[in-house]
Amino acid sequence: MANCLLAIESTCDETAAAVVTDDGRVLGECIATQTELHEQFQGVVPEIAARAHLERILPVIDTAMRQANISKDDLAAIAIATHPGLPGSLLVGLSVAKGLALAWRKPIVGVNHVQAHIYACGIGKSESIFPCIGFVVSGGHTNLYHCTSPAEWTYIAGTIDDAAGEAFDKVAVMLGLPFPGGPQLAKLAEQGDPTAIAFPRPLLNDKSNLDFSFSGLKTAVRYRIAGTGKQIWGPSLLTPKHQADIAASFQQAILDCLIGKSIQAVKRYEMNRLCVGGGVASNHQFRNQLAQACKHAKVELHIAPPELCTDNAVMGALAWEKIKRGQFDSLDLDVQPGLLRRR
Repeated sequence: MANCLLAIESTCDETAAAVVTDDGRVLGECIATQTELHEQFQGVVPEIAARAHLERILPVIDTAMRQANISKDDLAAIAIATHPGLPGSLLVGLSVAKGLALAWRKPIVGVNHVQAHIYACGIGKSESIFPCIGFVVSGGHTNLYHCTSPAEWTYIAGTIDDAAGEAFDKVAVMLGLPFPGGPQLAKLAEQGDPTAIAFPRPLLNDKSNLDFSFSGLKTAVRYRIAGTGKQIWGPSLLTPKHQADIAASFQQAILDCLIGKSIQAVKRYEMNRLCVGGGVASNHQFRNQLAQACKHAKVELHIAPPELCTDNAVMGALAWEKIKRGQFDSLDLDVQPGLLRRR
C-alpha cells in the first residue's frame, strides 16, 4: 500500500496542505496565511477567510505535492479537517478534498482538528504519546481530554466562556497592539513585571471542577486600563511601563490557570503524561513554566513543536490512525463546525 497521505487544513484562516508518511516524515508542506486580510478588522472575518481559501487551496496543495515529489498514485488517502471550525472555511477544504478523492480515486478521511493538535505532539516520535491527558490551548479552544489511545478521547473540561487565545487577542486590542494580538502581547509582556498587578486567577482554586474562565480576567484588565469611573477608555491613558506591566501580569494570570488546571487533571485521572498543542502552546513563557511545573510534579510532558502549534496540515497525520483501522469516510462526509468542546 502507498505510504503517503495528503492532508488538507482549512478550519479557520490558514490554508495548508502536507504530505506525510505513515512513520511521520513530512515530505512536503505549504501554509498560506491570511493575516494581512484580517488585520484591519482586528480579528478573523469568516466570509473573507472562506474566499481566501478558495483562491489559495489548489496552489497550496500543488506546492506540497511538488515538494514531496510524488504523484497521486503514491497516496494512500486524502485527509481533511472537518470539525470544528468556521463553516465556510471548512466547506472549501472538504469540497476540494472530495473532488480530489473522486478524480484520483482515493479514499477520504475526516479529521478532528482539536484532536489533531494533541496528536502533533507525537508526530515523528518512535514511541506513542498515548495514554495521556491531552490539552488544547488555542484561539478557539481551551480543552482537556482523557486520551486512552489515538482513537479514544473523552472530554474532561474546558473554558466556559473565552478561550485562552481569544482572551490574549482581546486584551491585545485593549492595549492597542497590532493584529494578530496574542504574539504581540507576549512580546510586550517580556518588558513588564508579571507580579506588578494582582489580576484574578478564575476557578484556579476551585477543586470541584477543571473548567476555565477568562472573561472576568479580561474585564479586570479593562478596568485597570480605564478605571471604574467615567474616564475615556483606551491605551493612550497608559505609560509604556504600565502597558508592559499589564501585559505581563495578565499573561501570568492566564498561564497560572492553564498550568494549574492541567496538572490537576493529570493527578485526578492518575496519569503521568501531559500532551499540549494549539497556538498558545507556542508561547515561550508557557512552555518554560509548564515544563518546570511538570518536572516538579513528576509528569512526563510533550508539547508540540512551535511550528506545529499553530494551524497546519502536518497534524492531519492523525488520519493514519483511522487508515490503519480501515476507517475511511464516504463522499457523504460533512462538516461539523459547532463541535467545539465535547468531541
